[in-house]
Formats: sequence, structure tokens, C-alpha cells
Amino acid sequence: MKTFLNILLTGCIVAVMPGCKKYLDVTPDNVATLESSFSNANEAQAYLFGCYSNLQNLADVRRNAGFTASGEILFPINMQDQTTLGGAGGDGGFNLMRGLQNSLNPLHNYWDGYNMGLRFWETIRQCNIFLENINIPQDVEPFTKKRWVAEAKFLKAYYHYWLLRMYGPIPIEDKSIPINASSQEVRQKQQTLDSCFNYVVKTLDEAMVDLPPAIQNAAAEAGRITQTIALAVKAEVLTTQASPLFNGNPDYVSFKGKDGESLFPAAADPSKWQRAADACKAAIDAAVAIGAKPYELRIQGNIVSMSDKTKQLLTLQGAFVDGWNPEQVWTLNPNFGWQYMAMPRVTADAASNVFAVYSNFSVPVSESEIFYSNNGVPINEDKNWDYTNRYKLMNGDTAHRYYIRQDYTTAKGNFYREPRYYSSVAFDGANWFGSGLTDDRNPNYVNAVNGYASPPDRTRYNATGYWAKKLCHYQSVPGQNTVWQTYPWVFIRLSGLWLLYAECLNEVNGPSAEVYSWIDKVRTKAGLPGVLTSWSQYSRNPGKPTTKDGLRQIIHQERRIELAFEGQAGWDLRRWKELQSVLATPFQGWTVFNRTVSGYYQLSTVYQPSFGLRDYLFPIQEYDLLTNPNLVQTPYW
Repeated sequence: MKTFLNILLTGCIVAVMPGCKKYLDVTPDNVATLESSFSNANEAQAYLFGCYSNLQNLADVRRNAGFTASGEILFPINMQDQTTLGGAGGDGGFNLMRGLQNSLNPLHNYWDGYNMGLRFWETIRQCNIFLENINIPQDVEPFTKKRWVAEAKFLKAYYHYWLLRMYGPIPIEDKSIPINASSQEVRQKQQTLDSCFNYVVKTLDEAMVDLPPAIQNAAAEAGRITQTIALAVKAEVLTTQASPLFNGNPDYVSFKGKDGESLFPAAADPSKWQRAADACKAAIDAAVAIGAKPYELRIQGNIVSMSDKTKQLLTLQGAFVDGWNPEQVWTLNPNFGWQYMAMPRVTADAASNVFAVYSNFSVPVSESEIFYSNNGVPINEDKNWDYTNRYKLMNGDTAHRYYIRQDYTTAKGNFYREPRYYSSVAFDGANWFGSGLTDDRNPNYVNAVNGYASPPDRTRYNATGYWAKKLCHYQSVPGQNTVWQTYPWVFIRLSGLWLLYAECLNEVNGPSAEVYSWIDKVRTKAGLPGVLTSWSQYSRNPGKPTTKDGLRQIIHQERRIELAFEGQAGWDLRRWKELQSVLATPFQGWTVFNRTVSGYYQLSTVYQPSFGLRDYLFPIQEYDLLTNPNLVQTPYW
């Protein structure tokens, strides 16, 4: 892995193209470096790894609208001033939920590479240059050349897909534009939505033929693309194309290009779901063929005492934070660097050093409530769960001693929840196995009322009283002598593919034993009964999983729970056209600066998110529309 990163960094330097910033609007002037860049195999490989650079940069979740605009986490800096949520820098993506997106200087601008966006058009051009020049070096073995070409094609397809998912119809850059091209040739126009999706799928199909099924030498090649990854991405692309945002969306029926051509399909095509289902099954089969399976806990470090319940929580969490395990279908190399944003201060040592733990990644109450009860149904459906009194107070008891500090006063809603709640979310009174203490008979715990959540420094605090525990490795120990147990970022897990397949099957033919079986694989892993069992025994709506609409709701919620905080929910909610409703209610939390139990446990509104119809797709910067009159603005912008 270190070898790959070193080569990657070299490739980034070698492959720098010093041309202008508007890659679709001006003639590039980078040809002077081509002769040296493809003079031999080593130089060509470095150029290819330069094409990987922006893919690796996506491991920074602050660049990912699936994370920053999902409603799962908010960033509370400068919360006294309700008009700002940080700037357009590292925390600026969280402003997407506050209605602060604009077309003059867009947030997450991937068209131009500003405001936490990346220069994807430049990188696509870089991939094309590689493909057009890889025959120059004479010392590249034919097998190696095929693999490199396949990797470059995958990367080009994925960068197009990322832009397509953000902007809808986009130009297709399948070839690098010649340096002597006319201004009209340079000014590319958007293609129809389906032609964009079809191009991405066709390019992925071309790539996967010559990709290896799996990485054989992880020490040297971890992070490179495989055939299995390409199949998994194809499944995601086709499911996205079949989803309501892009499949016959009436909101975009009048969206036309400069030549009057309709850019969105006029009507939904149900057959797209079958195509997606077939791709999901192919991806699952390929993953299983190379050894993909549910994660089994790999103990790291010294464990003083660990009960079966604690082991279960670490297993659920470890599927994400224990890098390169068999459940992870696609993992990116760079290490997740924001544990200090997601972690509470659970020791006096950490609390005494505000620079060790910021705790800014704050989970709204609404997100904490999507997790099921211990009976495996939504808490507002469980006929045995006291939903009405969930904000009342209750003391930790023996039955919950491995989840909640015994005799500690906390909210009643923290009791009788499913294991994924306790493995994913931390709250006042929650036990915290790790941070230097691996004894679940008397572990560290979150003492938020005492001020660990909200020190007087109001730039480094948690605004809601809930933390994204899932993002924190139990071996990380912040404090005066901080040690972080880092891990690579996961893009696709096997359980995510299971739920994607279940979703497609339900959309094709409605509820069936096969659909239930794929959902139940996830639920079994999470320690829950099957769908039919849980709903028939515990839900106020026992027939819900027997209808297509009801099972769709179950699958959507299951996916949000299983993949919580993994940078997926924001994209799912967009393609389902559900993000607007999720962000319609205020973000609430406890009164975190109050130092009494009764005062702390008063719900307060942190802020009201703002997300309208126009926000489902991102605006193109207005300057781009002026420099390229062949482009049309995203609808409603």
C-alpha cells in the first residue's frame, strides 16, 4: 500500500497539466510533457497512478455530498451566527443543507474543482491522454498494458458517473480535445441523461474484461481497481439510473439542451430495474467468488474483558473500520483522518486537550431515531416500545450494562434498541469500549452532562449530544499523547450490495421470498429476526413487508441504518427523491451547554435545514455558462 501511495504521489507530480482552469472551454497546452511521460514503462505507470489521484482524494468525506448533505451529521461551527456554517473550505459542504448553495460560486463544485470539489474534467482528460499514448513506451508487457488500459477506462467511467450523479446530463469526454481544436469543438454540450449512463456502463464493461478479479499483492497494489469493483460500481450506476430521480422524473421533463433536445427521459422505464438487478447479482457473485463474506472480528491490541455483546458491537463496527476485511468490496487507500471530529471526550485526558478531540460531527436526534428497536422494527411502529415517552429519563440497568453506564441517567429512547444503534451512535451515558480502556465490566463512558461534549470553547463541540461512534476505531486514544488507529475509507460493502439487489428485485416484481432472503442476510448479521418475523410479531403495521410500497420503505430504512455515516445515504436519498422530506424538519439535539441533568435533557433546535427541489442536482457555475454557450443550466437554478 505504501508503495502504491508513493508511486501515486510521483504520478501526481509527473502528470500535472499546467493549462487553464476551464477544461471544457479552452485549449489545453500540456503536450510538452507527453514525450517524457510515456518514454518508458515506469513513467507511463506513474502517469496512470496520477489518474488515480482524485479517486483517492474522494476518501476525504468532506468532499462527498453523500456525507455532508445526508442529514446524518451536521457541523456546528459558528452556530451562534445562524447565517453561517463555516466557510466554503473543509466544512463548507455542510452548508448544502442550509440552503446556501448558489450558482455564482457553487459548493462541492466538481465542474471546476472549487469549494471542496475536485477537478474531474482535468482528470478525465488525463485518463484520455494515457489511453491515447500508452502504445508509445516499448517496454510495457502486453498483459500489463491491458490492465493499465482497463484501469484508466474504469477511472474515466467513474469520474463521468460522479459528475452525472451530481449534475444530471453532462458532456461526454471520450477523447482528449486536440490542442488545435476550434473554439466550437472545445465547447461541448450536454448529452441526454440515458446516453450518459449508457456511456458509463459501456466503458465499465470494456474495462472489466482486462481487470484482475482481485488484488493478489495487497502490500504493493491495495487500492487499485479490480473486476469485482467494476462490477459493483456497474450495479450502483444502473440502480441509480433506474431510480426515481433519473427515471422518468416529471420535475425535469422540460429540461432541454441548446438544440431543443430533451435531456431527461419523458417516462419511467421499469425495465431499468431488471437491468440493475442483473448487475447487482453479477457483482455479488463475483465478490463471493473471491472470498467476500460478512466480517468476523479480528482482535487488535490487548483486551482486558470483552462480553459477547461488546464483541457483537465491535464486529458490526469493524466491518467498516477494520480495513481490507472480506466484507469490503471496494476500499480506498487514504486513511480516514476525521475521527477526532466524530469522537466524544470520554477521558479526562481527552477533555483537557480540546485540540485532541473536536467532536464537531454532530448527529441529529432524527438520525438517531432511524435505528430500529431491539425487535427489529422502527421505534414508532413497535407496539412494545414506549415511543411517546422516549425523551423521558431513565437510569442505566443491568440488562443494558454493556451499552449504557449502569445507574447513569440518560434518555429512555436509548434503551431497547438494536445492536447497530449501539455500534453506530454514542450518546450521554453510552459506554465507550476503547480509548485506552478495553474492559467492558467498567469501561469509559460518555459524560456529556458534565461538559465533555461542550467545553466553553464553542468552536469544538458537539451540538446535539449524539456522536457518529461508527467512525471511531476502539484503539484510537486521544489526549495529551494522542494515538489514532487509522483505517482506509470504504466505498462499497457486501451488505450494501445485498440491499441494493433486494431493492431492485422488489421494484421488478414486488415482495418475494428471494427479496426477504437478501434483506434478512443483513438483519442476521445485525442480530435481528427476519423481516416477516419482526413485523408480524412486533409492528403496529404487520402487513407492511407484504406490499411493494411497504417493503420499499423497509429496504430504504434498512439501507440507511446499515450504511449510516458511510457517505452513501445522501446519494440514496437523492436518487429516491426523499432527501427533501428528510431535511424538512429542524435538526434537534439536547441542550448541550447546560450542566444539569434536567437542563441538558431539553430538546432544542440547532437549526432548520433548507433543501428544495432545485437542490437535488447541483448548479453549474454561471461563469461556465458564459464561456461555453453550448451548456444549459441545471433546472431551477
